[in-house]
Amino acid sequence: MRTLAFDGRTGAAGDMICAALIAAGADPAVLDPVEDRLPIRYVVDDTLKNGISATTVDVLLTDGARGHDSGSPGDHGRGHDDHDQPNHHDDHDQPNHHDDHAEHAGTHRHYEEVVAIVESMDLDPETSRVVFDAFELLGRAEAAVHGTTLEGVHFHEVGADDAIADVVGAALLLADLDVDRVVTTPIAVGGGEVRMSHGTYPIPAPAVVEIAERTALTLVGGPVDRELCTPTGAAILGAIAESVDGIPALDVTGSGYGAGRTNLPDRPNVLRSLVGEVAADPTAAGSTEGAGADETGLVHDDVAVLETTLDDATPEVLGGLHDRLASAGALDVTVVPTTMKKSRPGHHVTVICKPVAASRLAERLARETGTLGIRRSNATTRWVAERTFETATISVDGREYDVTVKLASTADGDVYDVSAEYDDAAAVAAETDLPIREVLRRAEAAIDP
Repeated sequence: MRTLAFDGRTGAAGDMICAALIAAGADPAVLDPVEDRLPIRYVVDDTLKNGISATTVDVLLTDGARGHDSGSPGDHGRGHDDHDQPNHHDDHDQPNHHDDHAEHAGTHRHYEEVVAIVESMDLDPETSRVVFDAFELLGRAEAAVHGTTLEGVHFHEVGADDAIADVVGAALLLADLDVDRVVTTPIAVGGGEVRMSHGTYPIPAPAVVEIAERTALTLVGGPVDRELCTPTGAAILGAIAESVDGIPALDVTGSGYGAGRTNLPDRPNVLRSLVGEVAADPTAAGSTEGAGADETGLVHDDVAVLETTLDDATPEVLGGLHDRLASAGALDVTVVPTTMKKSRPGHHVTVICKPVAASRLAERLARETGTLGIRRSNATTRWVAERTFETATISVDGREYDVTVKLASTADGDVYDVSAEYDDAAAVAAETDLPIREVLRRAEAAIDP
């Protein structure tokens, strides 16, 4: 299983996550859709942090608007409403750019406006899911802290251009790395206190604590008395990563360091990233429960299950339901005929999603179908196979055709199912006049698991 591991011993922020992903091998060119939609540009550079070569990512305004210093641990507070902005002014590590930094600059938006901007970027469904999960975490954390609702939160830093650039950028870069699983060690939050306009608060900031409560993130104090983890950084990691005690056993194929803006006196202020295949020995330290595998030999994954029954949904609504919910972050959608009260024919709809996406998907399901109630079941875990893809080449009348084949295996690499992709097989069948099932058979037979 191709795994990305974050080592958060000096905290995390949105720009540090983006930088760590690029340092691990992601292509910065995938960030173009964000630059096309927002008046910002990304600047990727190198720096030294206490002797460690690291990558930096700065989000700069391109329209002449004024911004604040870029927000990384030590001089951030990204994710707070502006009336709760920490009073940090460290800028001894600032790059010399002519453009203004975009932190907290640009239009401040409501949650619905942020969603509309993201939807206009035409991201793929999985990338959209990550972005929406992260922003929902941020929004609900702020709503809980300030005693309001998600819709009532007026995003300031969370809805500013730099926060959107960080969250969407991280999702795009993660997709480019093409990993099967993301894990993170406990995230250092720092210590001490931070001054906000309402008074002095202990670190971690209230929104970071709320995000940790809603996700699998593990927080740890220290190692210095200053703020090390931003709400934006916590929300991104909470949306994509499982928490592990230590870095799992990996055959490392890529690694790097995403730099924070502040220099710490006795350690590099960096977020380390490692990419690699989980070590073949499933009993190796960190490679079982922490990597998502257990005694079943399959991979366990935290999920929420939503259910509703419909007695008045039209075929057109049901036919488009899967795509509509998938675009909002659903992992799977099933629609099964059933019999309801008074012997009426109906349909039972089941939606599987990440726990952080459950509220958003429940609302989307209600709006799409008009249902009056949605149940969330007690299921919290699913077991899934490791999935890899290979290309099978088959010969028909002297010509060769490629068909993608999916291999399902246990966590230790034991392949138990080989399935050719239907769309590829259908295309070959249309061109060769072979039955689709014959193309599927030949493609699967060509693979030696």
